[in-house]
Amino acid sequence: MSEALYISLLCGALMGGEPEQVHQFDYPEGRASIRVDCENSNRVVEFGLDKRSSLDSLQQALFAAEITGKEAVVVLIDTDGVMGRFEWRIARAANIAGVPIRIIAADLVEDLRPGG
Repeated sequence: MSEALYISLLCGALMGGEPEQVHQFDYPEGRASIRVDCENSNRVVEFGLDKRSSLDSLQQALFAAEITGKEAVVVLIDTDGVMGRFEWRIARAANIAGVPIRIIAADLVEDLRPGG
């Protein structure tokens, strides 16, 4: 499954939130926007698969928290049942930064799909 499908399945069910929320922000040279994977009334949540591409999840969550004034959370989807090098790096950095991290087994999520 793709990261987007995990977000659509878990955002409401797990976090009671809305997926793909957009927020504008100003920076010294102009204005831009970010898209938060999942957001509820208290938290901004960045999802990632247990792959190299998820190394930026913590930065995204922290920046979204700064923009929204909400708590940052990272959710990693474990696709292979192994605490690999990317999960380890993200989890260690999240712990140092004081950001809650949840690691969820992909096979648990796949049962939530329609017909699953």
